[in-house]
Amino acid sequence: MVFLEKSINMIARWIIELIGSAAGFCTTISLAPQLYKIWRNKSARDLSPAMFIVFGLGILFWLLYGVFAKSPSVIVANGATLMLVIPILILERRYGRKTVDS
Repeated sequence: MVFLEKSINMIARWIIELIGSAAGFCTTISLAPQLYKIWRNKSARDLSPAMFIVFGLGILFWLLYGVFAKSPSVIVANGATLMLVIPILILERRYGRKTVDS
């Protein structure tokens, strides 16, 4: 009976980690079109830098939480998201509020 309980707990933890990984993938990949658009148009005209700074800080805190909680899905998802937020902020500084035509 103990073996069965351990197996069920292990499967439940695996499913929870899988859900966390799927959520992390979706939220991380959602930034890719924004990064591509800024890079392609060489403009960050419609971007809110304040929003991305606060968002980036939140992601950094989630990453630290994942490290302390030893949660692989939280670490990977937030590390990858931060690797998209940083270039968005860099490109925003580089291209600023230029319009696509200027």
